[in-house]
Amino acid sequence: MSRMEPVGMGRLAAVLGLVVAVLGGLALAKGAFLVGKHEGDTLHLVDMVLRMGLAGQVPHLDFMTPIGIGATWPIAAFVAAGFGVGHAFFAAQIAVALGLLLPTLLVARSRFPGWVGLAFGAYVMGLCLALVHGEANAVISPSMHYNRWAWALAYLALPLAILRPLPGVGGRPALEGAVIGLALAGLALTKVTYFVALAPAIFLALALRRDWARLGLALGAGLLVAAAMTAGFGFDYWLAYVHDLLAVSRSTIRGAPGADYAEIITAPPYLLGSLGALALVIYWRQSGFKTEGLALLVALPGLAYITYQNWGNDPQWLILLAAFAITLRPDPGARSPEGWPLAAGLGAVALVLATAGAPSAINLFWSPLRHFNTPTDRLVPMIGKRAADADLLVSGARAYHVTEIRPADGPGQPYAAYAALLKAQDIRPEAQETEAVAELNGAALPDCEVGQGYGAVFDTWAKDLGAAGFGGAQIFVADLFSSLWLYGDFPPLAGGTPWYYGGTPGLAGAEHVLVPLCPLSAAARAAALEAVAQAGWRLEEEARGASWVLLRPVR
Repeated sequence: MSRMEPVGMGRLAAVLGLVVAVLGGLALAKGAFLVGKHEGDTLHLVDMVLRMGLAGQVPHLDFMTPIGIGATWPIAAFVAAGFGVGHAFFAAQIAVALGLLLPTLLVARSRFPGWVGLAFGAYVMGLCLALVHGEANAVISPSMHYNRWAWALAYLALPLAILRPLPGVGGRPALEGAVIGLALAGLALTKVTYFVALAPAIFLALALRRDWARLGLALGAGLLVAAAMTAGFGFDYWLAYVHDLLAVSRSTIRGAPGADYAEIITAPPYLLGSLGALALVIYWRQSGFKTEGLALLVALPGLAYITYQNWGNDPQWLILLAAFAITLRPDPGARSPEGWPLAAGLGAVALVLATAGAPSAINLFWSPLRHFNTPTDRLVPMIGKRAADADLLVSGARAYHVTEIRPADGPGQPYAAYAALLKAQDIRPEAQETEAVAELNGAALPDCEVGQGYGAVFDTWAKDLGAAGFGGAQIFVADLFSSLWLYGDFPPLAGGTPWYYGGTPGLAGAEHVLVPLCPLSAAARAAALEAVAQAGWRLEEEARGASWVLLRPVR
């Protein structure tokens, strides 16, 4: 087989089908989703999915979120069909993989030769079906599944735009342009960061090649999706989406989810990948692939920005660039003007990129097997809204063993002398610079946060409020996320937000405001109470429990 000979379509389809059957089947065979970490993110996801699947709510129009409808609609559709949340998640992942199967076959066969095409196609399916968002931590979680799905879409659009078809395959401008446009539309409707970061490089790559057919069809396909969304939800949908994105961008409590942008490029965990990516650009340019090299160079800042913006700072693009490097190489004897062996150099670059990306890639593919082998004897249902949702399980200790995080250097604390010394020098801990302690009715609220045991917290609040006669009420929760309604006889707050980013979303329709004495996030509680006051509301105390205060909002 020639180095540039494409893989057979039958063989490729068989491998991809096997990956979907094995990874998807392992998840379904367990009978429940076993959550091992990121319970807060999981509750956030469940909140959105049940709002959509049970109440027919639409993101942005009915509740505030920066996450696009594409991230949750596939799961919500199965919830609406009667699936429990755990099985709905599994079914949605399989549906997404099957939906991307044909485009993946197109890209793998037309852009990547032989075993590289097989590996590329299998990896895209793995991005759709994994049970962890990435990184090297092997603990299972549905958290940030939309990042994986978005990477799968990016893996389709970038090769079609940057690489030319393999010799002998023949181009399909209409089909490929449509796939690029639909993939970009999917990114815009799933997580807009990916679209903003990658669309310029994709359009530039097509323009540099003067590939107006693919570029025009990509734009047409994207506009067709936009028109369909507008026909279904109205123009107000886009206004609401932009409003949510702007609100989150201005949020004072949502900082960068990890390292800063410069560290994503130069810090030790990322430097090898960054150098490998730059080496790929240089070797391509030296090899005569100047258009491809320029397009990739333009794409790199966007790829790094996506990594910076995603929790865990996982550079999922490294495997794609490794496939680029091993695919697009000159003849073995080609040398640069300085005498570099270009083909061998690109092979070394591919090895570096693949090595840097291997821990995350292995974790993704290993996660369904690890999930299947996890014992369930110490697990309990995460929520109790419906009997069907007993297929979402979490460790009993993580759900009900509540831990609180408190400072130990305040007045009367063991390290008060050091706190006084810092205060005298006007030096404050970083956390307190952004997390001011909120006040309620002139009294300072306790300076603590819940670190674990979210199930116990929300279950306790729901039972206490129900016993006090407030069941069925619309309640604004002054905290990071509003999962109260998942644990008791409460409706989701109309116009609210599953995850708090700022402002007073839903407060106008709320009958009560719940203020936790020890919140999940002290910064969110302080920001919420400050926003309530700035919006002109007065809070009148109605009831008080051991861990909460309930107030009535009055204009």
